Amino acid sequence: MQIHKYPSKENWRDLIARPVNDSFALFDTVEKILSDVKIRGDEAVLEYEQRFDRVQLSQLEVSQQEKDDAQNLLPDDLKEAIRTAARNIHTFHAAQQHDLPKVETTPGVSCWQKAVAIEKVGLYIPGGTAPLFSTVLMLGIPAQIAGCKEILLCTPPNREGAIHPAILFAAGIAGVHRIFKIGGIQAIGAMTYGTESVPNVYKIFGPGNQYVTAAKQWVSLKDVAIDMPAGPSEVEVIADDTANPAFVAADLLSQAEHGIDSQAILLTSSEKLAEAVKTETFRQLEQLPRKTLAEKSLANSRIIILNNEDEIVELTNLYAPEHLIIETKNYAELVERISNAGSVFLGHYTPESAGDYASGTNHTLPTNGYARAYSGVNLDSFRKKITFQEITKDGIRNLGATIQIMAENEQLTAHRNAVSVRMAIATEFQAESRVTGE
Repeated sequence: MQIHKYPSKENWRDLIARPVNDSFALFDTVEKILSDVKIRGDEAVLEYEQRFDRVQLSQLEVSQQEKDDAQNLLPDDLKEAIRTAARNIHTFHAAQQHDLPKVETTPGVSCWQKAVAIEKVGLYIPGGTAPLFSTVLMLGIPAQIAGCKEILLCTPPNREGAIHPAILFAAGIAGVHRIFKIGGIQAIGAMTYGTESVPNVYKIFGPGNQYVTAAKQWVSLKDVAIDMPAGPSEVEVIADDTANPAFVAADLLSQAEHGIDSQAILLTSSEKLAEAVKTETFRQLEQLPRKTLAEKSLANSRIIILNNEDEIVELTNLYAPEHLIIETKNYAELVERISNAGSVFLGHYTPESAGDYASGTNHTLPTNGYARAYSGVNLDSFRKKITFQEITKDGIRNLGATIQIMAENEQLTAHRNAVSVRMAIATEFQAESRVTGE
């Protein structure tokens, strides 16, 4: 993890470049597997499970007995921790519901919106080096609050054909309806196209490796919606001399241990803090069980010393980090200047781990600079908004001429006529009302 002192702005983009992750290079492989799943359904999925997850399955769906058994396979303290996290996540996301007002834009012209749940959603939960049961909560709970009628979950099984009991337990808490033992590209294909066992869905959520990411991007081109573009996880820390180097180092390493392509960046104007954090980072690294992963990730990571707070803010908004931790004396003022970030953690006692697990905010966030334009997963991710309008006779008389003029100037005569025929009747009705005194 190198320290870069006072780099010129011409070099900023190179310093904050993410690890290369070219999904397009994987599209040939992805397209072949997706096409096979689309054509052969369960038969193809079972073959790919044997090939990639090295497990021979007799059925794809998790049984009720397996779900029930999960209750007894977890220690009580973990079950209680999952319940506490679920309550906080539910509280935060339920608060995102609000009434949408009905407005009268012109006398007699009323417009409004209605939020409607996406009927069928699919959640992908990676297997790999750790069971991400927290992601089950982050995706399942807002889907449940939104009112999605079908919530499916796909996750790769272990070599014995089992799903980690913490994932099954969390799925029960989160309101997931059906769970399938499918990983990788074949899981995305099954949820997109449907198979004999797996219903197709309308939107797919969740993180995954580069093949899962490429598969989600491919199917989103024409077949199904996805939550957001995603890539390797990342964190940026802004810190000053009031920060505890041990805290900052721990924050950097908590991101680095995700995987070899994760990235951690520290921005500071203090050379003293930079050196202390570097020393502390390598001290803590030696104590980590996932040291090898974190060590490789640190090769993608940077400590950057800048001249002042203005440069720190400018570089942060350019980088647009997935996670941003601000450990400075004036964090409340500084954060007001941040416009590009997925999720922000404020103060010396707010680690990213809190948002990853249990504070209540969602940890499914835009990476790779997409925070410039994308939000993290929230309640609205699982809903669509339908607009409505209602126009009375008075309304069409009041607004009709405006519509006619605009349609005529766009040379869309039928659009104009759709108004004209109504205005004629409305005007005739108005005239008759005046004569009869109605």
